[in-house]
Amino acid sequence: MPAKIKPPNETELRTILGSGFALWSDIIRVVEEVCAPLEQVWKPSKAEFGRICLLLHRKRTLLYLTPDKEKVWLAIVLGERAYGLAMASSLPDKVKKMFSEAKPYAEGRGIRFPVTSLRDIPLIKKLLEIKTTPK
Repeated sequence: MPAKIKPPNETELRTILGSGFALWSDIIRVVEEVCAPLEQVWKPSKAEFGRICLLLHRKRTLLYLTPDKEKVWLAIVLGERAYGLAMASSLPDKVKKMFSEAKPYAEGRGIRFPVTSLRDIPLIKKLLEIKTTPK
């Protein structure tokens, strides 16, 4: 992936996200609760905003966040072990279906979906817990 770029300031994020800024803040808060310390790395993207945020814990990418109008696009990649845990978990069937239909790569299976409501925050927390389950 291309090199780091300058992160947006809060005003830029609020402008693109609008009411979705609260979602952005809650996603960051939940990730920090599950996996502190957390590092935000911004990279160029073809998305409208032109940047994507990688949330890293000890140089391991946990989530990819893309700001959009009134929502946040979230992407997560699960390795095969975490994929197995996800399929055996209480995740919603629609999420399991996305993972089962995702093409497996060496780094795992990735899915991407829009976060449009605070109701999605527990799902994000569950996905992080699965991804970071110790061996």
